[in-house]
Amino acid sequence: MHQGLAVLKATGTEAYQTYCLSFLADAYRKAGKVEEGLEVLTEALDLVEKIDERFFEVELHRVKGELLLMQDEAQAEACFHQAINIARRQNAKLFELRTVMSLSRLLQKQGKQREARKLIVDIYGWFTEGLDTPFLKEAKALLKELS
Repeated sequence: MHQGLAVLKATGTEAYQTYCLSFLADAYRKAGKVEEGLEVLTEALDLVEKIDERFFEVELHRVKGELLLMQDEAQAEACFHQAINIARRQNAKLFELRTVMSLSRLLQKQGKQREARKLIVDIYGWFTEGLDTPFLKEAKALLKELS
């Protein structure tokens, strides 16, 4: 991933770097390397502001929340809410769903099943097709789990 980013940067383009950086940060999350992931996200979010490329901004905040779950649930929850607000402004329903699922899992862990379920029901009901896609299947399974 680092090599790919280096090649992308060497071309002088800044486009799509935020997309690539989100995957790198998520890889760090999966490896349990919170600080490294947060550093990558800081770079990515700075780039969002610098070049005003916002198509993956929601996902950057969601991954940041997932990383912060390993350190501070309150900060993670704040990141999830920020990501949801951005998704709603952008009318990015799939990114909103993904973030709502992350927040719902946190709420479930905190014993707030009813609140978690309501969040998913509200966004999941918006989708009328593509219900067999991985994210929507995952959302349906989480809804079932929260019932």
